[in-house]
Amino acid sequence: MKKVFFSNSGAEANECAIKTARKYSFDKYGENRFKIVTLVNSFHGRTLTTLSATGQESFHQYFMPFTDGFVHVPADDFAALESAVDDGVCAVMLELVQGEGGVYVLDKEYVKKAEELCRKKDVLFIVDEVQTGNGRTGSLYAYMQYGISPDIVTTAKGLGNGLPIGATMFSAKCEKTLTPGTHGSTFGGNPVACAGAIAVIKAINDKLLSGVAEKGERIRGVLSVCSKVKSVSGLGLMLGVEADDAAALKEQCLQKGLVVLTAKDKLRLLPPLNIGDDELEEGLRILKEVLG
Repeated sequence: MKKVFFSNSGAEANECAIKTARKYSFDKYGENRFKIVTLVNSFHGRTLTTLSATGQESFHQYFMPFTDGFVHVPADDFAALESAVDDGVCAVMLELVQGEGGVYVLDKEYVKKAEELCRKKDVLFIVDEVQTGNGRTGSLYAYMQYGISPDIVTTAKGLGNGLPIGATMFSAKCEKTLTPGTHGSTFGGNPVACAGAIAVIKAINDKLLSGVAEKGERIRGVLSVCSKVKSVSGLGLMLGVEADDAAALKEQCLQKGLVVLTAKDKLRLLPPLNIGDDELEEGLRILKEVLG
């Protein structure tokens, strides 16, 4: 990556990526090449445009009209992706692990073929790492486990560790696309949030990342044999536990002192990357009680 634009959230980082992709294509090809392909069950934010980019009908309510120009195709279906990437498309945007969409990990061969398709068509390849970035999956960014080189990478969440910061990173291909006056942010790059992000980045080292992978395998191993668990998906410490009535199980966990989320039909686990062994075992004890 060559340049970074700082904002305040993941939705803003994705909004910046979308604007960059459209301007890149406008500068090079003119009008009518503005569509962006995303995946069914994706989630890219809560602004009107990033909701439009989100491939879940449950989010396409109340706020009509939504932003035009987004096409949603099924994950891991390369034929559908190839068919969708026509002469009107300027970008493909993927989460390598779909968070809100059910902690679904994209197939590596599919992602590689998607990147190659984008190169062939001169379509920008955007990877949304708002949830997966900053060590969450066991590497600094999840795309590093896929052997790809995105044109744009977005991130937020873990970057600020509670402070509001988002980042949109550009490769050499599009580092000069945004010019003065075409984008901005009132508080983007403010010194307090950036100081927090610097502290976070300094703390992410090989020891922490290997620990994330090891703890993820530990959790996966314990939960996969629980009687109510159908499957465990995810990467590193971004895990989804498939079970009947996940919402009720979430409430049971909360009553016992463990905070978890849901995603579709799964419990979603996102423990701290530096969680201690004692806390990890206490969390697993509660999960085992709830999940049989």
